[in-house]
Amino acid sequence: MTPTPATSPAPSVSAHPAFSSAPLRLWPGVILVLLQWVLRFVVPFLFPPALIFGVLSGLACGLGIIVWWLFFSRAPWIERIGALGVMVLAVIATLRVVHPSIAGGMMGLMLPFSAVPVLSLALVVAAVATRRRGPGLRRAMLIGGVVAACGVFTLLRTDGIMGDGGSDLHWRWTKTHEERLLAERADKESAARGAPTQTAKVANKAAAWSGFRGPNRDGIVRGVRINPDWAKSPPVEIWRRAVGPGWSSFAVHDDVLYTQEQLGEDEVVTCYKLATGEPAWRHRDAVRFYESNAGAGPRATPTLSGGRIYTFGATGLLNALDASTGAVIWSRNVATDRHASVPTWGFASSPLVVDDTVVVAAGGKLVAYAAATGKPRWFGPAHGGGYSSPHQATIGGVPQVLLLSTAGATSVAPASGKVLWEHAWTGTTIVQPMMTPEGDVLISTGGPSGGLGTRRLAVVQRAGGWSVEERWTSRALKPYFNDCVVHKGHAFGFDGSVLACIDLKDGERKWKGGRYGNGQLVLLADQDLLLVLSEHGEVALVAATAGEFKELARFPAIKGKTWNHPVLAGDVLLVRNSEEMAAFRVSLAGL
Repeated sequence: MTPTPATSPAPSVSAHPAFSSAPLRLWPGVILVLLQWVLRFVVPFLFPPALIFGVLSGLACGLGIIVWWLFFSRAPWIERIGALGVMVLAVIATLRVVHPSIAGGMMGLMLPFSAVPVLSLALVVAAVATRRRGPGLRRAMLIGGVVAACGVFTLLRTDGIMGDGGSDLHWRWTKTHEERLLAERADKESAARGAPTQTAKVANKAAAWSGFRGPNRDGIVRGVRINPDWAKSPPVEIWRRAVGPGWSSFAVHDDVLYTQEQLGEDEVVTCYKLATGEPAWRHRDAVRFYESNAGAGPRATPTLSGGRIYTFGATGLLNALDASTGAVIWSRNVATDRHASVPTWGFASSPLVVDDTVVVAAGGKLVAYAAATGKPRWFGPAHGGGYSSPHQATIGGVPQVLLLSTAGATSVAPASGKVLWEHAWTGTTIVQPMMTPEGDVLISTGGPSGGLGTRRLAVVQRAGGWSVEERWTSRALKPYFNDCVVHKGHAFGFDGSVLACIDLKDGERKWKGGRYGNGQLVLLADQDLLLVLSEHGEVALVAATAGEFKELARFPAIKGKTWNHPVLAGDVLLVRNSEEMAAFRVSLAGL
């Protein structure tokens, strides 16, 4: 009997080197993606200062997921390599179609990193969902999940970032606040067409709050005492009004206030009535500045002096306007005069009037003009970039103008621009210098992940010139763009997003507490009080004492991201952000 030859088994598809017959090993990927989402989103939500930690942890977990998928998942190699390739191609394609606000800002630069958690989730979900399915369905789900994950970013736009770097996200098809405001104002102005132009009553004398951070640019309110018991006598809203985007604060005089805003393609200086919030006049320049991180609009605050308003726009236009009517007295393009390009975040210098001279900073470059005519007077040294404003000080009896830039601190003579002294300290500079009662200078460098801190300089004029000596450098107070105040031997300000107090003798921290985001503050010197405007629009009263952090009161004032400096003029508290402004009547002490 002839033996029947054994039938050889048909080759299995799973035996092909491109496939794997073993079931997928899923548990490492599941654990890693859960850990990734907790560290990336849950921890920063519960503890906002941990955002950078969350981002880095999310990337680390993402790297772990790639290692798992490539070497330990048991997926066929064609799927292991193919999935990662599809992810890379999807991210590249997404960057080409996302909203301009995302493509052109920090979120666009960070999108590949921001996509890591959603791409990781898509990969793990597809692997888990198809663990008992064939390779065809798994590949389809992998490709579909990756495309859907990246597609989410194409549905969004951003209104910029918060101080901690988080994005203010909205659906792509929703109108911005500025678009809604322009539509509403167009309707109102159409109905009011033909109404007479109003003027503001402005006396030719010193203003109550002449501009950026007050008359001395030190954020100190003098001669005003308020009732701090807001539980019994809370601030009373006088008016509330929508305003165009911009990070300007206010100049205030008698019954009017001045600020800057963006309205469509026009950069606008507006005079409003203090009692009602209604506009008295507007001056428009046909320029628009926009960058994705902070949004549209001017960054500087108007300066009121001698019956005129001096304003500096984000693209470099310097105007001298009649404070009563808004009529243009003279105008200069500082960027052109100084041969300076517009900085990444726009020109942010609030004009400084010293005697008969107007001084502005074109980034880290000082420029001075005749206040009466706008004729250039002098050009200071060019020292990198920066977003600080020129600061007037008297050291050793000598008047001078200080400026912080990325190169450090520079002091010049107001009349000539001649350099008096310099101190090198490289870093991001946005805040103002501060003066101690002894005549020393405090300077700070900051950044979104924490700067170098605060440094005290002893500046002395000797026979051979000026000498600058570092007394101490403290990491206990690291402001970003949040200005500090000096009071009774201490400095009060923001260490990141947390309020802090340091001793001026040695820079040692006295206390740290109170989370107000990247807010701003002023000091009520007559009663040891800090008035804090938080990044989320809340106003708080905090004791300006060295013993301990103590918040006395708090109330919600405005909504939205708030980086603008508050103003207290008499018993009127003014706050604004890029969407709205409001005035409140505060009870004065003893009344």
